[in-house]
Amino acid sequence: MIRDLRERNGPLMFHQSGGCCDGSAPMCYPDGDLILGENDVHLGDLDVGEGDPVAVWMTREQYGAWKHTHITIDLVKGRGAGFSLEAPTGHRFLIRSRLMPTPTDTTACPI
Repeated sequence: MIRDLRERNGPLMFHQSGGCCDGSAPMCYPDGDLILGENDVHLGDLDVGEGDPVAVWMTREQYGAWKHTHITIDLVKGRGAGFSLEAPTGHRFLIRSRLMPTPTDTTACPI
């Protein structure tokens, strides 16, 4: 889906929405369409094959709550958020997360 969206829209970016009208979902935009500021944290880049990597962003406040989790951006069937590029496709992106073990946690399963 990301490769298809990038082919149709050019370089992409994700921003983890903090709620409001789109709920709390990873929103996919053409790169640069969402104006980022000092309250946004760059989580990393998705390598989706040929072409530019896809940057993933989250607000600093949300990052404070999620910084100890492993985050996966998944795609499922269902209606997407109105502002995200996958919305008209009958699919939606969602976040799956799990806690990362702390260095002192010897009972945690390996990732």
